[in-house]
Amino acid sequence: MGFRLPGLQRRSDIPKGYLAVYVGENKKKLFVIPISYLNQPSFQDLLSKVEQEFGFDHPMGGLTIPCREDVFLDITSHLHKSY
Repeated sequence: MGFRLPGLQRRSDIPKGYLAVYVGENKKKLFVIPISYLNQPSFQDLLSKVEQEFGFDHPMGGLTIPCREDVFLDITSHLHKSY
């Protein structure tokens, strides 16, 4: 599932095989997810909805998913269970 790394100071601190994403509607939180999630249909659906609604130009400088945090955690928890 997506998780937060308390000691994470920079995006360059992301472990190999993982991706940093900013999640939230107002206040963005940084989560780290396995790159393999990008191949999962439910995650691709989420990204497609984000692209349609917000495009890919995000001021945070990284992948930003402006959805509620609980929605993101629900999707990623289901992905985590399938591994």
